[in-house]
Amino acid sequence: MPEGHTLHRLALDLTQAFGGRVVSVSSPHGRFAESAAQLDETGMIEGTAHGKHLFCEFDGDRFLHVHLGLIGSFELGPPHPPRGLVRVRIATEQAVADLRGPQLCTLATRAEVATQLAALGPDPLRTDADPDLAWRRIHRATRPIAALVMDQTILSGVGNVYRAEVLFRNRIDPHRPGNKLRRRSWLGIWTDLVELMPRGVVDNRIDTVR
Repeated sequence: MPEGHTLHRLALDLTQAFGGRVVSVSSPHGRFAESAAQLDETGMIEGTAHGKHLFCEFDGDRFLHVHLGLIGSFELGPPHPPRGLVRVRIATEQAVADLRGPQLCTLATRAEVATQLAALGPDPLRTDADPDLAWRRIHRATRPIAALVMDQTILSGVGNVYRAEVLFRNRIDPHRPGNKLRRRSWLGIWTDLVELMPRGVVDNRIDTVR
């Protein structure tokens, strides 16, 4: 499953390709046709991400909310005929983005987006993230820290690779219960994620080598 840096990079790429432009939105295989018609020939404002959730904002306070899940992809490139089972296509004369196989694809209101965001933990890639919110949940929990940092209601965007690497880099036993973790150790985890994940957005890959 793509980790948070992939979604943030995708949000940036979609904003660069379509932000501030009137776009064509369709559902080539028909499964999202009714919702796509509501976005078709309207302006896309920007793409944003929170953890593993992607939000494409359109005029009229409407959002395309996507979670790629295990097999989903959102491929951006020059115009070409749809290939395979394309759930959603966003297009201009210069570029197309095809969404295939997402776990979640829905048309959402601003209020619905806010509800989703409220259910998620802080995202190390966002400037508005509050690490203390995650810490308050971690230090009361009896589950292992390895499970807690992967829990998207506690910490958003961290997947298996970043989890394994930051625990190793900070010499933290993955089996240690959250309520046995020192605050200093938690701050080490958070600081590492804040350093490593933005690098993943820029490089479009995970690199955790010092």
